[in-house]
Amino acid sequence: MTTTEDADVLRTALTPLPPPDPDITAFLNLEARLADEARYSEWELLWDTDALYWVPMHPDDDREINLSYINDNRRRIKSRVAQLNTGNRHSQTPPSVMRRLLSNSEVLAETDDTVTVASNFALFEYRHDQRVWAGRVIHVVRRTADGLRLASKTVHLISAGGPVDTLAFLI
Repeated sequence: MTTTEDADVLRTALTPLPPPDPDITAFLNLEARLADEARYSEWELLWDTDALYWVPMHPDDDREINLSYINDNRRRIKSRVAQLNTGNRHSQTPPSVMRRLLSNSEVLAETDDTVTVASNFALFEYRHDQRVWAGRVIHVVRRTADGLRLASKTVHLISAGGPVDTLAFLI
């Protein structure tokens, strides 16, 4: 026997979230392509001035108190890009060749100026051998007078908490 509360929970669980509009999807695909093609300076231009780029070690972590794989503010994003642009990163010699796929994108929240999109991703990296990175990525995209900008990107790796070979590239 199903109660009204059970029916409400089931209805909520089975209600699909809407996909992002085509402009947001194109922007997220651009962000992925620029990272994959090592076009770091162009990738950096996608970020807003108060942006956050976070890769937590565990899904329920608090970025203010828990250790993270990556926890970058806008200044650190700029520094990361400057380091990548030098080409002098031993962990990236030779540089990784990468291609990522974004799928199952859903709008989690939307206001007049921001949209929060969650997507599954698989990143295929080749450097000496092939590795696959996978997880869920949450982008907060801001609509500005200058176009779309990344307000934040949070990457939840399915292997979070386990050993990570290197994250000397843009995940």
